[in-house]
Amino acid sequence: MSTIKLNKPSAGDEQPKRSKPVRRGPATLRDRTQPPPKAAPKRAEAEAPVAKQKKHTEKPARQERSGRDNKAGDKPYARKESYKESRHRSEYPDKRSEQRTDNRERRPFTAPSRPVHTPDPDAQPRLSKVMADRGLCSRREADDWIVNGWVKVNGEIVETLGTRIDPDAEIIISAYAKEHQAETVTILLHKPVGYVSGQAEDGYEPAVVLCNPDNQWSDDASGISFKRGHLRGLAPAGRLDIDSTGLLVLTQDGRVARKLIGDDSNVEKEYLVRVEGQLSANGLALLNHGLSLDGVQLRPAKVSWQNEDQLRFVLREGRKRQIRRMCELVGLHVVGLKRIRIGSINLGKLPPGQWRYLGAHERF
Repeated sequence: MSTIKLNKPSAGDEQPKRSKPVRRGPATLRDRTQPPPKAAPKRAEAEAPVAKQKKHTEKPARQERSGRDNKAGDKPYARKESYKESRHRSEYPDKRSEQRTDNRERRPFTAPSRPVHTPDPDAQPRLSKVMADRGLCSRREADDWIVNGWVKVNGEIVETLGTRIDPDAEIIISAYAKEHQAETVTILLHKPVGYVSGQAEDGYEPAVVLCNPDNQWSDDASGISFKRGHLRGLAPAGRLDIDSTGLLVLTQDGRVARKLIGDDSNVEKEYLVRVEGQLSANGLALLNHGLSLDGVQLRPAKVSWQNEDQLRFVLREGRKRQIRRMCELVGLHVVGLKRIRIGSINLGKLPPGQWRYLGAHERF
């Protein structure tokens, strides 16, 4: 058996360093009969599931962008800006690149709602006026048709007078109304002096009293036989002064009345006017165009000399005593006035005080 001798350090040698004392573990670790306890998970591993869960629930913070936008293919992290870029950004800040500091939610923009326009029923026209404007009949006829239930508006029968409708509404007229309208007549009368056109006034009789079988012109070629019903609702379409004579139209047809005396009427009316006095220098030119009555300028007329003491007037309007007042403005006095034509209908050989029916083939 061999022995190993350890050399002792000499006195001059350095003392060896003392080793750290050994710490004994707990008794459970020193017990070899029991299985070793499970090691506790590390802190980083324990917090890993929580961090992984937050990764899916929380939105990542916006990355700070530099003054220049990253081009396609750049790395997602922010690039460190240079000194020139930082100085330029401080002197010329770009408001578009400023990061939103508040956490308020952006609300979607909604345009202000506009009020829904609902038409005012009182502002809409009456049914009778719409019918007259469309040339279906006169307002008086429209009222009669409405009361009789002969008018449909948008598929519904209207029987109430004064009903207001949409101007573009669909209006359907019954066949009964058209038959009633076909029975209406128009009378052409040669009105003599001393009769008024409309209702009786100052003891003078209306011209309609002349419309009787005894005064019907024997050369009437209309083929219409006189009936007492032809006098019902017969009204003058235009007027002639009590001192004037000539062609006067009396009608039951509202369409004829509207064409002759409506606001938009453009039918010519021709007169022969006997005058006295001295015409002013530019009087004839003023009679054609340039005169005003009651502050309203007259429409252009056609005025010319028929002979030495008679003028020929062609007008497209009919104001009260218009020709007489026009002549007074240019120094003339009217001593006789006769209407000889309305539209395409001439007075012709119709004797004074007699009348005839407007034929089916005649139009104004």
